Amino acid sequence: MSPLKTTVRETAAGPVLEVTGELDYTSAPELRELTATITLRPGLRLVLDLGGMEFCDSSGITALLAARSHAHAAGADIALAAVPAHTLRVLRMVGLDEVFTIHPDRESVIGS
Repeated sequence: MSPLKTTVRETAAGPVLEVTGELDYTSAPELRELTATITLRPGLRLVLDLGGMEFCDSSGITALLAARSHAHAAGADIALAAVPAHTLRVLRMVGLDEVFTIHPDRESVIGS
């Protein structure tokens, strides 16, 4: 069991939030609280880099949706990058691949 670790990095296009470890019932509130503190404005894009995420349950999916709501409330965009196959499968099954912009890796979103 890997604890959730997050790192926020600023880019010209907007913040990149790297998520590693397990995003589950116990750690999802931490991600929700963190994303709520990220300052966004219209024209920016919040990128959630999920390449290091090992597990995501329904609470984690809810935290991702909360991040989307936060971004849209600020007039900003949001994208998911490097979504692990097991999580991507769930997103597709419930139709959230139509709600989130999903990129194969961080570089394809931010260009570096």
